[in-house]
Amino acid sequence: MRVSFELHEDDLRHFRLIMQEARKSAARLSPEDIVGGARDLLAQAASGKNKVPHFIQERFESLELMIEMLVDHEWRLPDKDASRVMNALAYFCEPEDLIPDHIPGLGFLDDAIMIELVVRELQHEIDAYKDFREFRAANKPNRGVKSKTSDLTRDNWLESRRQALQSRMRRRRKRGSGGPDSPFRLL
Repeated sequence: MRVSFELHEDDLRHFRLIMQEARKSAARLSPEDIVGGARDLLAQAASGKNKVPHFIQERFESLELMIEMLVDHEWRLPDKDASRVMNALAYFCEPEDLIPDHIPGLGFLDDAIMIELVVRELQHEIDAYKDFREFRAANKPNRGVKSKTSDLTRDNWLESRRQALQSRMRRRRKRGSGGPDSPFRLL
């Protein structure tokens, strides 16, 4: 069975207001608390108490990626960019959801919608981090060992790639949102 709905800009305004309130509340929290709140949500969903629909699980994978982006010591997201990601995770620290998580099948729907909104907001950061992970996985020399053909160590070439990708991320963000202008669709 397939259920589909669209949220247009007027509909999304409500979710954005809730996100703004969550960000205000999260301003008093430490980065560890914010990341911990997002991890708690993922753990609750994975606990098996409620079967999480596939389309929601896909959004949770994006939430996991955003957490990784913050804690990956080789990615070292600059403070200003890390704050953007931290602000995006603020909603997931709130104990009160629009739809209580314990409701089977629908409990995580509001979380999935919020994740989709922040993925769109952080698309350039997410794309750059995915590219960095792919580059790192494809180029795995030994740490601190120089290549036979180059004087670069692993740390040097990761640093170079990270700087290039983060620079690209900021350029793209300055040019525009990058997200589709079409109505928000959750399938």
